[in-house]
Order: sequence, then C-alpha cells, then structure tokens
Amino acid sequence: LSRRLLDLDADVLLEDELNHPSLVAAHRRLQDRKRFPLVSIVHHLRSSEASPPPLRLLHRLVERAYLRGADGFIFNSQATRRSVELLAGVSRPFIVAPPGGDRLPGPPAAFDIRARAGEAGPLRILFVGSLIARKGLHILLEGLAALPIGAWSLEIVGDGERDAAYAARIRRQIDRLGLAGAVELRGALDDGGLAQAYAHSHVLAVPSDYEGFGIAYLEAMTFGLPVLASSAGGAAEIVTHGETGYLVPPASPAILAEHLLRLASDRPLLARLGLAARRSALARPSWDDSMESIRQFLLSMAPSGAAAPSLSVALGGVQ
Repeated sequence: LSRRLLDLDADVLLEDELNHPSLVAAHRRLQDRKRFPLVSIVHHLRSSEASPPPLRLLHRLVERAYLRGADGFIFNSQATRRSVELLAGVSRPFIVAPPGGDRLPGPPAAFDIRARAGEAGPLRILFVGSLIARKGLHILLEGLAALPIGAWSLEIVGDGERDAAYAARIRRQIDRLGLAGAVELRGALDDGGLAQAYAHSHVLAVPSDYEGFGIAYLEAMTFGLPVLASSAGGAAEIVTHGETGYLVPPASPAILAEHLLRLASDRPLLARLGLAARRSALARPSWDDSMESIRQFLLSMAPSGAAAPSLSVALGGVQ
C-alpha cells in the first residue's frame, strides 16, 4: 500500500479514518518520503465507544498511531475534533464540516407537521440505524416495555446483517417482552423509503452509546420529528434538549420511557418540538455548504503550486 501511495500523482491524499488499521504502517513508511499532505476524514473514533477495557486500549493505541501520522483533519463535529485532539495529543490544521440534512426528498411543510402531531392513535416512534449494540435499540425496547401497549408503535429501519447475532438478540427481546404487535422490522430502505418513514413518524429515538455526529438525528429534524438522542458525543450539537428533542444518557431506558410517554400524551408539545426541530435543521449548513468548506480547506493544504481548477486529490485506504 505504501509503495502505491508513493507513486500517486496527487496534491493531497484524502483518507477515511475508518480505514486506519490498513494505514498505520503505510503512514510510518511515508513520513520521510511523501510528496503530498495526508488529510484524514474523521467521523467517529472507535476508542470513544463503550467496549471492554482491553479492546478499548487496543483501539486507542492504533488510532493514536494513525492520527499522529496525518497532516490535517476534516471533522464532522466539534465533539469528534475534541476526541481526536485529546487522543492524539498533537495540533494539526483542521476544519469542522458537519453533514447536511437536505439529502432526502419531500420534507413536510409546517402545516403538515402540526396535522401529523394531532392525528389520533399511538405515538409513531422511528428507529434508524444499523442493528448493532452501539445504537442502543435494546435499550429503547426495554424502555418501551414499560409503556402501555397501544400508546405507541415502533418502526425499525436499518441493516440487520452487520451483526447477525445482535439482530437475532433483538428479535428474541421483542418476543420476550411481548412487543411483537407494536414493533415492525423494516430492514434497510432506499432513500425514498427512508423519506417516507420519516414523513410518517412522530418522533425519532436512537439512544446510542456514542455518536460522533448522528446524521439520522438531523435528517429526522428536517422532517419535523423531535429526536431522542444520545447525550454522549456530537448529538448535543444538533439537538437542543427540551426544544427540539431530548438528550438521554446512554443505557437509560426509564428516561427514554418518560420522554416518550410525555410526547404520546401531549400532542401540542409534540407539534411544538417538531416545528422547532424543522426550523433548527433548515438553518444548518447544507451538504453543498459543507462540501465547499472542505474544498477550500483542501486547497489550503495543497502545495502552493496547486491551482484550484486542477487540484488533484487521491483517496487512500482499503475497505
């Protein structure tokens, strides 16, 4: 890999930090011979997640070695920036360019959000995320089990193949808690299906252990959904507690249940939070805004001879 990277005709090498295991050794070999700066996109550090101490230590050691070999960073949130600076212990040029919430078609108007909140029937709760333990679906189900059947329904949208054992555990938990009649497992959806799920739902609940950003939170807010999000990580940069949703500590099913019951029983509150969520999301940078910020940052990192129209960016790493 390092030999291939040395042969690149590029002004900047752009890497995804998720590939860090494949890049640590290459960084060491490139340090004295590289002809271009290495810029890393960092979404989320594995060492920020809840994991057994030996595994977390391993993540810290490998990620620190990788991060110290980068010349600049593109972060998705201030929380990710802080975690990288704390772990790496070095200062590098960076930009914080959060994802946009404008990717999906057909977000509802304010009138439709009010009407949706006032519809009779159960509170329609949406979970969007891969079925992996970090996303906290098992915690959400535990909280919902404490609520009256008939007061809520849950639609689960996400890939169940990344961790088949966890997905099977979720199915068993649904059966054990007697929730099968109120829970629907949809699997992964395309953009049109996901947009429909947001538009149909009342509230998004994804109580993760940790999120570097949490794009599902922002997309849901664009569709006028209050969000129940993790208080750990970057969600606090998206969700304002008590105004556009609620920030919930990890592994807190009783707190989740309390907030959901309040939204189920107070539909004017549901409407107010949904409208505030939509306003907040629409005021944030779009994907085009963030991509332009990244382009300008890469130009600033390139050698002084690289002109904007001809900037050559190579992508490094293996999946």
